[in-house]
Amino acid sequence: MTTPPPLRLLVLCASTRTGSLNRRLAQATADRLAAAGAEAHLADLDDYPVPLYRGDLEATEGVPDGARRLAADLARHDGVVIVSPEYNYSMPGALKNLLDWVSRIKPWPTKGVDGLLMSASTGAVGGHRGLIALRVPLEGNGMRLHPTMFTLAEAGDAFDADGRLADPAQRDRLGLLLKDFLTTVEAAVHYRERFGSP
Repeated sequence: MTTPPPLRLLVLCASTRTGSLNRRLAQATADRLAAAGAEAHLADLDDYPVPLYRGDLEATEGVPDGARRLAADLARHDGVVIVSPEYNYSMPGALKNLLDWVSRIKPWPTKGVDGLLMSASTGAVGGHRGLIALRVPLEGNGMRLHPTMFTLAEAGDAFDADGRLADPAQRDRLGLLLKDFLTTVEAAVHYRERFGSP
């Protein structure tokens, strides 16, 4: 019996600031996924540069390469983890703009993709409101989002010198959620292999 290939996960960090808390969470997540046997590809918005969406620009120049690159990465991975900060109780504008461009590709590259949302914040609710806002366009464009989200409150002191979550309870919470998400992704992969796209 052949061993199935490892699951491939795209970990997309939506913070553009070097050394941000969400970047640390994205790295910690990628490390945990790799430790669980998956292939984790860490990316950020700079890997998918796009101009501000304008219908006239799309009409004259088409969908930009950055959006097409994200669409290709979604197609070549088995699932995506989006780690996004909360800006003014919502998602970052740069992330929404990228998703708007991606949605101009048909069929939607997000349709049928298994996704998990995460956020870190120095505030008391860990970016939860931003993730609620982010769910709306992603689910509207067909992404199958995991029902549980990971929010890390008071994240300024949450990481140790090695970049791991310092609190064992938080590490366990992250590990259990990622295990559950990987189980969901694996089931979806096996379904597609047997029956085609759901």
